[in-house]
Amino acid sequence: MNHFGRIGYSGPCPPPGQTHRYDFKVYGLDTILNLASGSGKDDLIKALAGHVVQYGEASVQYGR
Repeated sequence: MNHFGRIGYSGPCPPPGQTHRYDFKVYGLDTILNLASGSGKDDLIKALAGHVVQYGEASVQYGR
């Protein structure tokens, strides 16, 4: 479940005329996670425990 209350990814969409900062985190795992449809962030964090073998971050600013 994303922060828009929908299932799936929704890309950056700042209000017109504004610039927002977006932080992306990428995890390399040693397994495929078995999460139910509609799982939230807390569910993901619990499922990641003990399975992260690599990690990366990127921050960008985007405006329209």
